[in-house]
Parts: sequence; structure tokens; C-alpha cells
Amino acid sequence: MTQPAPNPTPPPAGHPPAGGGFAPPGYPPPGYPPPGYAPMPLPPPVAPNGQPLAGFGDRLLAYLIDTAVAMAVTLVLFVPVFFLVVFRMIDEIEQAGPNGPDPAELWTGLLLPLFAAELGVLLLMLAFYWLYHVEYARRTGQTLGKKVMKLRIVPLQPDTTLTRGMLGKRWVVEFAGGMFVPFLSYLDGFWQLWDKPWQQCLHDKFAGTVVVKVGP
Repeated sequence: MTQPAPNPTPPPAGHPPAGGGFAPPGYPPPGYPPPGYAPMPLPPPVAPNGQPLAGFGDRLLAYLIDTAVAMAVTLVLFVPVFFLVVFRMIDEIEQAGPNGPDPAELWTGLLLPLFAAELGVLLLMLAFYWLYHVEYARRTGQTLGKKVMKLRIVPLQPDTTLTRGMLGKRWVVEFAGGMFVPFLSYLDGFWQLWDKPWQQCLHDKFAGTVVVKVGP
């Protein structure tokens, strides 16, 4: 008498066959991935044009490089003014009588020119920031700091080009606003840490731009 064939061992749970069909109940099996196997890393976030977004660290280093350039320009502009004020103060003290310089003359002859010089340096710095971060960056979307860190400013909409207007809006928030609104510079820079999905700073949002990585 012929014995019936034993039931075949069911195949282990896994991916469905290449020819189609349904995955068995309970797919994927509990505990997937198996112990010892790490899940695949998530791909880096990308801009709407497909380029990887710049990270916070890269943007911070680029900002520090650009700040060093700005500080060098500030020193070139301010040091002559500082020495001029110091020499004038020495002359005022030497020419003063035994009771010291007259307070009115001290204000009109020393303090007022000093405040005017500081205001002039501030306006010159804003002009420099415009030339550097708008006119210079408009050619390639990069400042010196961004070139070193291989970053580039691009429009959020991939079918548009970077314009002076976009960069001008960035300048308004990042520099003009940052100089006159307390703590705006910090809020602007740190906004990238929690912004989704494009990791924008506030000046990026206002201008409709993102910063991408263009090299390893």
C-alpha cells in the first residue's frame, strides 16, 4: 500500500519570489532585520534640484571664514580712525588749562567726531557686506567661505536662476537686520537645525534659497 507523501517543509519567510505572488503572513518576520545586520543608512537630504543640502557644520565654517574676511576689512577701515581720535585726544589734553578740557569742547571736538566715525564705519561695513554677499556671490552663488567649503547658494525653485533680488533679501535679514535687531543673527543661524525639509536659515526662507554641497 502506497504511503502518502509527507508534507513538505514550508519555505522560510522572506522576500516574495521574483515571479510574483504574495508574501506569507507575518512578512516581514518579527525581529527584522536579523540580529547583527544594521539597517541601511538613510540617504542625505537633498534640495529640490537633487543636490545634497549643506550641513550645519559646513555652513558654520563657511560663515567663520567670511567673518574673518569682514574683520580684516573692518580693521583696515577702523584702525586709521582709531589712531586719528587718539592723537586728537592727546592734543586736546595738552592744550587744556589746569582745570582740564572744557566739557563742551570735549563733546564737540572729540566724542561727537568719534560717534560719527563709528557710524561711518558701520555704514561702510554694510556696503562691504552688500558688495561681498550680493554682487560678488551673484556670479557663482559662492563667497570665499562657501568656495572653501564647496557650498553654493541656489534658488529653492530649480527652474529659476539666482538673482540680485534673492541675495539682497538674504543680506537684509542676515546682516542689516542682524546689526540692528538683538539676537536675530543667532536665531537666523540656528534656525537651520530644526527647519524641515530644506534646512534653511531665516534669510534663506525670506529669499527663497537653499545652500547645497557641490563637492566632497
